[in-house]
Amino acid sequence: MVTIQRVQHSEADTLLAFSKKTFYEFFDHLNEPANMEAYSSVAFTPQRIRSELSNPNSEFYFAMLDNEVVGYLKLNFNDAQTEFKDTNAIEVERIYVSGEHHGKRIGKQLMDFALDIARAKQLEYVWLGVWEHNDKAMGFYERYGFEICGSHEFMLGDDLQTDLLMKKMLV
Repeated sequence: MVTIQRVQHSEADTLLAFSKKTFYEFFDHLNEPANMEAYSSVAFTPQRIRSELSNPNSEFYFAMLDNEVVGYLKLNFNDAQTEFKDTNAIEVERIYVSGEHHGKRIGKQLMDFALDIARAKQLEYVWLGVWEHNDKAMGFYERYGFEICGSHEFMLGDDLQTDLLMKKMLV
């Protein structure tokens, strides 16, 4: 049985290692190595993870299975949101499950958890960004009722990419 628990500041190194591992698992084979390295040298640093963990408007959660981290979730509220910064919304900025644990419905449990938090806070909608070439993730989000509502550009090293913005209304 998977348990979901809030990431503590003392777990920053574990979060950093797992974040980098899953990012590479999913995107390394689809991008140039130099661009992956350029991005990860900025995105996956101890200072950045500690800063994100210290933001009172961001929350990280681990999905745990047999005392092992198998997935994680990052939620942003208010001005921590990367795009809309809407007090009536929550952003699912990151939701990852390690490749060896795919098919165990861990992503579903993390998404259900995020939606439960949004409903408990009586928010109007949940939104997220997803790479336009990540068909599997888009299908997952569409099954939850997320719909494309816009896009923004994302730099991976020197590669300009497009993230689709998806929104799920709760009210």
